[in-house]
Amino acid sequence: MIYKDRKDAGIQLVSRLTEYKDREDVLVLALPRGGVVIGYEVAKALNCPLDIIIIRKIGFPGQPELAIGAVSETGAVVLNEDIISAYKVSKDYIEEEILRQKKEISRRITLYRSGKGIPPLDGKIIILVDDGVATGATIKAAISTLKKEKIVRLVAALPVSSEDAEEGIKQMVDEWVCTETPFGFMAIGNYYQDFSQVSDEEVVELLKQKTKD
Repeated sequence: MIYKDRKDAGIQLVSRLTEYKDREDVLVLALPRGGVVIGYEVAKALNCPLDIIIIRKIGFPGQPELAIGAVSETGAVVLNEDIISAYKVSKDYIEEEILRQKKEISRRITLYRSGKGIPPLDGKIIILVDDGVATGATIKAAISTLKKEKIVRLVAALPVSSEDAEEGIKQMVDEWVCTETPFGFMAIGNYYQDFSQVSDEEVVELLKQKTKD
């Protein structure tokens, strides 16, 4: 399946999540920036709040889109030790990247949430959304962060995923919902007609709009 854009992907994902509609204990958490467009459509259809969890990818040296790990806004770090070991990625590089991404996380917390942290999660069913996963490093960092909270249920909901990422993530969550897990997975953007970058301004506007709904 090829989605028209992230809005279309979010709308199609909702059909797999209808059991969570109109429940007061449900919260959609999106991974900025692309995941927020998906999350907005899901939260709107389910009639539940939308917020974000800020995770930053640690990219492979010279190939920033290839994740070798990720950092959460709570400080949790997830590393892909297989890639790091196989390609002998230096400890110094990883530490420098962690510090750099923590600075970007601070900037985004200020911009997206006016400096506030993650909202209270106790007793919540969390639907964690993104626009897709390839290696899964970013969403795994989000899951590791959320599992330290007193949530009732954790649902990972995605429009598209690689089979490798699906296998790893399924074991970490209570429920896995994914519309497409194509054989021979390529880059996430290959499954969208329009996969243009989402701006900070769009993220802020969508979060503001959902608060008004």
